[in-house]
Amino acid sequence: MEQVKLGLRENWKQFSLLVLINAFVGGMVGLERSILPQIAEKEFALAAKTAILSFIIVFGVVKAFSNYFAGSLANRFGRKNLLVFGWIMAIPIPFLLMFAPNWNWVIVANVFLGINQGLAWSSTVVMKIDLVGEKQRGLAMGINESAGYLAVALFAFLSGYIANQYGLRPYPFYLGIVLVFLGLLGSYFFIHDTRQHVIQEEQTSRIPRLKDIFLETTWKNRNLGSVTQAGLINNLNDGMVWGIFPILLASKEFELQEIGIITAIYPAVWGLGQLLTGKMSDKFCKKDMLFVGMLLQGIALILLIWAETMGQYMGISALLGWGTAMVYPTFLATLAENTHPLDRAKSMGIFRLWRDLGYAIGALMTGIIADYFGIITAIVFIGLLTSFSAIIIKIRMRCGEGESVKIWDWLIGKEVQSTCTNSHSMVQPLERLSY
Repeated sequence: MEQVKLGLRENWKQFSLLVLINAFVGGMVGLERSILPQIAEKEFALAAKTAILSFIIVFGVVKAFSNYFAGSLANRFGRKNLLVFGWIMAIPIPFLLMFAPNWNWVIVANVFLGINQGLAWSSTVVMKIDLVGEKQRGLAMGINESAGYLAVALFAFLSGYIANQYGLRPYPFYLGIVLVFLGLLGSYFFIHDTRQHVIQEEQTSRIPRLKDIFLETTWKNRNLGSVTQAGLINNLNDGMVWGIFPILLASKEFELQEIGIITAIYPAVWGLGQLLTGKMSDKFCKKDMLFVGMLLQGIALILLIWAETMGQYMGISALLGWGTAMVYPTFLATLAENTHPLDRAKSMGIFRLWRDLGYAIGALMTGIIADYFGIITAIVFIGLLTSFSAIIIKIRMRCGEGESVKIWDWLIGKEVQSTCTNSHSMVQPLERLSY
């Protein structure tokens, strides 16, 4: 067997390449982020919010099931092969969006986008976890998700800027051709599979195998189930923000470039914030990270109903982005902490199935409520639902293994370790953290 070492430092070259590839994956979503709802209204004359959000519904469902099968396919065919295939599925996307004669072409493009995101993003996540081993999963996921969502923000801004200067089509989607070219060639020629790293970790893992991976990841396991429901609600509110936010801003008479800036701040803070929150999730109690993050999202969404100025919307977008940054790497690090290496890819796929179904559920629910009761009612409802998800985490979840510190104890300077999931864990002094 080939001898490999686990760790971020030991595998920094492959890790860095995977970070870059994941940025290209995120960029594909960013292309649509600020301009597709405008295309729906201005070029295809779609008025009903449910019809406009149909592209997110299709994207969410396809991505969700791609994630689900990605876990099994990764174990069967290898992570790298799955990554390459995910990029092959991206090839038609920019051309369909550039030349679409009707909205159905946009829907088809988002079928391909869902497959691309489900397979390619899942592959990079699992491969990074394979490379780093147990101690730096949060940091690894923070870097991974940061790269992906900074790219979402960058390309949301770029596509909005180009659309404002040269029109909604075709120029913004030329960026997509470049992303597909770089992502596919980079994945095929420079990325190596991580199967040997999985075998290496398996030899030292003390985590028991899951008896029923689907049921335990979905709800039965207290920690995995808490993460899964929060992941679904997180993407449910993200689906609402993706589809409704540009429409809300347009109704307030903001220009396309201003909409691009406001909608880019949310994923930008989300992306940059994860460089810090990923490291935090390696040290702090993951339950605390998830509770605070989901609660901040709920508060930010409800604050939207009082916003009027560009500064207010920018501030709320930043708050929403920080709340999301607190939970996103923590979701994945918690899943890795609570699963055996041989169960991890499949459990991750099941989590991402439910999480990305949130896009579809959120877009559909938001569209229906907005059509019948107005956009503000839809935003308040999703905000309250997000806050309820935080309460579920507070009641049901436990902190987890290792030297995890309760956030409140750290803030008040209390030098104690949090209660861990395993009953045999000892309470020990821990030095105050600094970042």
